[in-house]
Amino acid sequence: MHDIGDLEGRQIPGVGIASTEFIDAAKMQSKALGMEPKMVFVQHPIQDRTDEELRLLADQALDNILQALTLQGA
Repeated sequence: MHDIGDLEGRQIPGVGIASTEFIDAAKMQSKALGMEPKMVFVQHPIQDRTDEELRLLADQALDNILQALTLQGA
């Protein structure tokens, strides 16, 4: 969250990416920090996935990431 806040503070588009396990934590931390960052969540868990599985998760999330970046400031 702090990294996204730093980017936004410098007018650089950013999007947070985390696994679905952290949806609630991301909401609480965003609220505590007084910010509403764009977030994309990928299927949990990440740990112990093969490179191929991680590439598939990234490919599946790419459109959502690009959309979140495009909508920044809109």
